[in-house]
Amino acid sequence: MSKVDFYILPTDSLSARLDFACKLCEKAWRLGHQVYLHCQDAEQRSELDARLWRFKGEAFVPHDLAELHADAQVALGLAADGAGEHRDLLINLGADVPGFVGQFQRVAEIVVEEPGIRQSARERFRFYREQGYALQDHRLQRL
Repeated sequence: MSKVDFYILPTDSLSARLDFACKLCEKAWRLGHQVYLHCQDAEQRSELDARLWRFKGEAFVPHDLAELHADAQVALGLAADGAGEHRDLLINLGADVPGFVGQFQRVAEIVVEEPGIRQSARERFRFYREQGYALQDHRLQRL
């Protein structure tokens, strides 16, 4: 069963949430893991796509849209029904738990203090707990 980590950021900035997703993705990619970033909608995915190219001045994370290259080591997707062959890390930026969550070894949920994000994160936490997933929360400090 998947291990689920909740990363709780001390800000209400949606931009900080995407920046942290990029950092987490880069770390996993550098360690050789496949990463599937599940996006809420096309607008969020487009923003994340742009950030992965520029979030770090000296490097970028090679990635592709899941529909174009399902086998990409880092894929950005919207599909509610599948994440292709990805099995390592799911970074869930959607409001709900995707139906394919069980195929991943690890799941990352990134939470900011924005009320809508916090509420949907509580509901996802409750779901994971009721289903018996191993849960861990990481409360990050202000910089």
